[in-house]
Amino acid sequence: WGVGALLCSAKQRCSPRNWPARSAGRWPPSPPQSTVLDDPRPSKRLPSIELAILTDRVLEALIAGSIDGASAAFGRALPCFLLEDTWLWNIRLEQLRDDPSSGPWLVRVIVDSQTHEIVGHAGFHGPPDENGMVEVGYTIHPEFRRRRYATATLGALIAYAANEPSVQTVRASVSPENAGSLATIAPYGFVQVGEQMDEIDGLELIFERPIR
Repeated sequence: WGVGALLCSAKQRCSPRNWPARSAGRWPPSPPQSTVLDDPRPSKRLPSIELAILTDRVLEALIAGSIDGASAAFGRALPCFLLEDTWLWNIRLEQLRDDPSSGPWLVRVIVDSQTHEIVGHAGFHGPPDENGMVEVGYTIHPEFRRRRYATATLGALIAYAANEPSVQTVRASVSPENAGSLATIAPYGFVQVGEQMDEIDGLELIFERPIR
């Protein structure tokens, strides 16, 4: 689940519009003044987003292939494209079962605060490790790309990490061929510190930035 991974196309009948503004697990409800939420580049307007938690019940329903069950557990309609990432939901559900307190770090859907559409999902690979490092991951559905949702999401993830005293470093792993994601992380001060071979995504460049 690297930065900017692709998703399969959504079934349009399962992409509801004009949802109610209220959602469970909103994040961040009131961004702190001192954290990074916006693209640092001047004159770059970003969409307003919320990141809403997917609970174990939602993940179980997605794994079972039931978008209706997942929507009921979430409290509002979810788009069918979430059914395409069963491999990820299995990983996150196992993490939740091992450590229920890790939920806020794992997986959330990205909700446009104005249109109330779910445009993708995001989170961290897990809670802070022993060195205070957290790794971001986010995916914007193809229908909603090139609207600066990824940039807004990355800013929100950094802001969330900055509010946890134990976090020292934020990491992003990006394919060297993913020009869009490389451009997204650039203004946030990430510096390449190495590379790795991911069993799913292949070669990835490792970027990090201090949180303080």
